[in-house]
Amino acid sequence: MSPLEELGEREQRVLAAIVQTYIETAEPAGSRTVASRSGLGISPASIRATMSDLESKGYLYHKHTSAGRIPTDLAYRVYVDTLMRHSPPTRAARETLSAELGGRGGAIEFVLRRAAQVLSILTQELGVAAVPLLDETVLDRLELLQVASDRLLLVLSLRSGVARTIFVEVTGSLAPAVVQRVASLLNERLAGLSLRVIRATLADRLRDADASGEGTELLNIFIAQGEELFQGEGAADEILLGSATVLAGQPEFASSNDRMRDLLELTEQRDRLGKALAERRTEGLSITIGAENPDPRLAGFTLVTSTYRSGELRGVIGVLGPTRMPYDKIIGLVDHTSRLVEGLMK
Repeated sequence: MSPLEELGEREQRVLAAIVQTYIETAEPAGSRTVASRSGLGISPASIRATMSDLESKGYLYHKHTSAGRIPTDLAYRVYVDTLMRHSPPTRAARETLSAELGGRGGAIEFVLRRAAQVLSILTQELGVAAVPLLDETVLDRLELLQVASDRLLLVLSLRSGVARTIFVEVTGSLAPAVVQRVASLLNERLAGLSLRVIRATLADRLRDADASGEGTELLNIFIAQGEELFQGEGAADEILLGSATVLAGQPEFASSNDRMRDLLELTEQRDRLGKALAERRTEGLSITIGAENPDPRLAGFTLVTSTYRSGELRGVIGVLGPTRMPYDKIIGLVDHTSRLVEGLMK
């Protein structure tokens, strides 16, 4: 039996009203408050009895001896899946997103960063975005720029407007002519190939290359470090975040040092967010509530994401916030934003 099937019609109506009340007020919902705010046409006494039944079934809990009840993760799941009425983004929200993202051009990282920032403002949650997986993206050309006597900057220009940069450590100073000769040779052998193919065949493609002397040493560095230099997986620092300030002002964080610490760790150590987003690249719209998150460190949060894709590129954008969030509005905003980003990539 599914969670919804075990609930009667009155229990469903009361549960939806409690979830909505708690989302709006951030205060445990009492029977009188629910009766006055919801328009259910049910007496406070009947609501109180129904609340007791819902608590015994695992949909509500209470922190103190007061009559106020708080939804559990299970309650939010049933609410999102079956009881909630979706609210499409308002005209003002759509216009804001279009104005901030449309017509700007530039690298996809810039568009995603702006999208995460605007989502933070519109939802009052933490906007998050993962740059696209680049394994199947084709290399148009590369550049090698000398930034220090023992360091080069490798710039990979990829199709779909994506660019990647990575430092290459070298032993001793290289003459500019050597660097440019190696760059030309690399372009000749690698341009037009995907990053995945480059990594798999790099050694074979460069084995008979004649760069002479210092150039050969530099080519050997590329062969030895090819997995890193041409990697296509997003790294932790490629998780783009909007402003955490708006989220920090919500009651869950403003009144709890532990919750605030959890939030700060999420923004400073992005590995867990990176992993969570990477697992969603093929899922379309995804909503993970509280303890449903595989990582227990995310058990106090809800993550709402939607995938975007264009050709061989695909990534994820969404919001992270407390389990008490206005799901009806946020889901529509996240989905609309992902479609907008997808359109800008084409």
